[in-house]
This record gives sequence, C-alpha cells and structure tokens, in this order.
Amino acid sequence: MNNMYFTEEHNLFRESLKDFLQKEVVPHVNTWEKNGTIDTSIWKKLGDMGFLGISYPEAYGGLNLDMFYMVILLEELQKVNSGGFAAAVWAHIYLAMTHLNAEGSEAIKQQYLAPSIAGNKVGCLCITEPFGGSDVAGMRTTAIKQGDFYVLNGSKTFITNGVYSDYLIVAAKTNPEVGNKGISIFVLDRDTPGINATKLDKLGWRASDTGEIAFDNVKIPLNNLLGEENKGFSYIMQHFSLERLIMGVNAHARAEFALQYAQQYMAERMAFGKTIDKFQALRHKLADLYTEMEVCKQFNYVVTFRLNRGEYVVKEATMSKLKSTQMADDVIYQCLQFLGGYGYMEEYPLARLSRDSRLGPIGGGTSEILREILSKIIIDGKDYKPAT
Repeated sequence: MNNMYFTEEHNLFRESLKDFLQKEVVPHVNTWEKNGTIDTSIWKKLGDMGFLGISYPEAYGGLNLDMFYMVILLEELQKVNSGGFAAAVWAHIYLAMTHLNAEGSEAIKQQYLAPSIAGNKVGCLCITEPFGGSDVAGMRTTAIKQGDFYVLNGSKTFITNGVYSDYLIVAAKTNPEVGNKGISIFVLDRDTPGINATKLDKLGWRASDTGEIAFDNVKIPLNNLLGEENKGFSYIMQHFSLERLIMGVNAHARAEFALQYAQQYMAERMAFGKTIDKFQALRHKLADLYTEMEVCKQFNYVVTFRLNRGEYVVKEATMSKLKSTQMADDVIYQCLQFLGGYGYMEEYPLARLSRDSRLGPIGGGTSEILREILSKIIIDGKDYKPAT
C-alpha cells in the first residue's frame, strides 16, 4: 500500500471494511443483482459500522475523517463486483448527503443528515432530466413560490436510488427567466404527494434502483430550501469535482479488480503444456494494462490529496473521470478476452463487470461533455470559480 497517502489507521480501516463486505454484502450480491433490489437492512449495518459517516461532522454522528478514507471505501466497494450496490452507497453518501451537509440548515441536518449517517434514511440526488442530460442549465423542472410553499413540477431521470430512497435532493428553476442563475435546490420526503417514480431497466448496475421521477404540483415547505434561493447552479458546480473524482476512483478500482482476477486466472489456466501467463503476447498486454491502471490510480490519489487540502480541482477531477473511465473500459474488455469463452459466462465476474463499467464514460457527465469543459479550460482559458 502507498504509504505516501495511507497511514496504518487507513490500512486498519480498509481491513475492517473488507471483512464487513465479505460477511454482509458478498453473499447477497447475486440475489440483489437478480432481483434488482438491495436488502434495506444493509443500510443500518453500514451506519452502525460508521461507513456512511466517514466524511461528515461528528455533531451528526459522523467520523470527520480525511478523504483517503473515502477512497478506501470506494475502492473496496468496487471489489464486491456489483456496480449497482456500490453506486447506491456512494450516491447516498457523496451526492445526496453532500448537499445536506454543505447547504442544509441546522434543522435539515438534524432531520436528514444525522439519520442518513446512521443508516435510517437513504437519499438520492435529482438533477438530470429526460431532455437535458449533461446540460444542467437547460433543466425544465420548476419550483414556483406560492405563499408558504414552492410548487414543484417537472421530471428527472437516471436517478440512482430514485425509487426506494427516503428523501430526494431536487434541483429546479425558481426563476426560469434567468437560466442557470435561477436554479435552487430542495430536500423532499419521498411520501410527499405528487411524487411518482418508475424503475428503469438497465444494461448494468442491476442491483440499484435507477428511476425516472415525475413531480406533479408537489408542495415544498419554504424551509426545505437548501442554501440560498437561485444559488443552486453554483452549488451543483462546486460539488461536481467530488463526483467526477469519485467516478475516477471507482474506475481505477474496478480495473484493478479485473486485472487481479485475470492474473490469477491466467496463472492457473493451462494451454499447450503451460499456464497462459507464460505466453509473451498475453503477459506483455497484461503489463501494459497494469501500467495504464496504475498511472490513473496515482493521478487520482494526487487529486484526492489536493481536494482534501481544500484546493479547487475542477480541471484535474474532470481529467480523472475522463481518463480513468475510458481506461477501465479498455482494461476490462481485455481482461474478459484473457478468460476466453469463460469471460463471456455469467458465472465469471468479467461479464457483469464489463456491463457495469460501461456507465463510467456516461454517468455524471459524458466523456464528450468533459472534453468540451477541458477544452474551455485549456484552450479558451476559462476559469471555473468555486461558489462563494
């Protein structure tokens, strides 16, 4: 383990987490993947172990640990070989809960953040829309103030935890005439009248509940506003660095898992009187893939180190997601090839892993959008400022 970033305490945390996942998650993964739902009892177990609160203040039951504990959590989640379960966990912790912690009032933190850390409530973040995709500023969902409420109308799609979560963090236009300067963010209880969710049938991430959500004249109390009215776009942009880095870390972790599995398989698989890891064409390819994975991994650690110090790393986090997710797809494709016909069989992990990995270059901003963002930074000299 890299001692530049990970202390003995980090390593002990990793071992504890690995042991927990092997006992409480791995035996159930195939059932969750088949049924398309995660046993809700796992949330309380995660909360009791402190895994949901590692990044959050002690005042709400968190552990207030540095971001390399987050990296460990993400890496080990990828190695249970259920992208859907991993996504459900990190979307709750680092999408929904991030907004509660950063923009929520004290009352909101007590009502939503503390139970989220304990595993008693699960959240989702609702930004993407059917007609908007990566164009956050183009959202059509509105929340118009009427007396003591905002009235929410519109729809969201591709929302992880969008069907079974207990609450929703929703972005909507409170002042539609001014574009992205009129977006606000709210927290809503799932059972609020007018919310309807439909589960989507996906290529991968089968264990998670990805939903399309419709809002029909949903009444939101004024106190459920997160932060200031019309500041939502800057809040979303501020947290995108974390989301992109998370997806970059996820990518290098699943690529590493694929490589470790393929290497073990190749060391046991015989062909023409020797194990296939002795064939130069295969061993050199494996060496190339390990190199690509390790380069992304070390870059992601550097970005984590800088973000942990409070630096604004929108460029580097965007690079992390762009490069790491493409690397993971390439690595997993080749690792499946190393297994030959067995790689194509569902009983081996590479089939599911290849499906789950394919979302990497799509979710959280497509690679095409990320390239345009980087082009604006590198070529046009655009400076994305953090929210103030």
